[in-house]
Amino acid sequence: QVQLVESGGGLVQAGGSLRLSCAASGSIISIDAMGWYRQAPGKQRELVAGISGGGSTNYADSVKGRFTISRGNAKNTMYLQMNSLKPEDTAVYYCNARARTIQRPSALSDSWGQGTQVTVSS
Repeated sequence: QVQLVESGGGLVQAGGSLRLSCAASGSIISIDAMGWYRQAPGKQRELVAGISGGGSTNYADSVKGRFTISRGNAKNTMYLQMNSLKPEDTAVYYCNARARTIQRPSALSDSWGQGTQVTVSS
């Protein structure tokens, strides 16, 4: 099993910055892709940014040029640097990892963190 723990959320004024972190642990053989998703009240969960095992990144159009996703050297950590935050960025942010585990070494399994609240005031 994979456990994901997010941190770094909080309350910030519009134009400010936050850095989210995600740490993966558990019976991990390898982590492939990771990503950040968010869900605002009354809306569906959406992909914010993703990063592949090879380091390729993709972003939602709404955050391009403002957010940067990265992975740590150990590859079991992931970050989201969020700059120029807007009120519409307010949401619960979730970490996602696609990994091979000891329990399922031949398949990739999706795991989710518990989420961290980001609130941007105008």
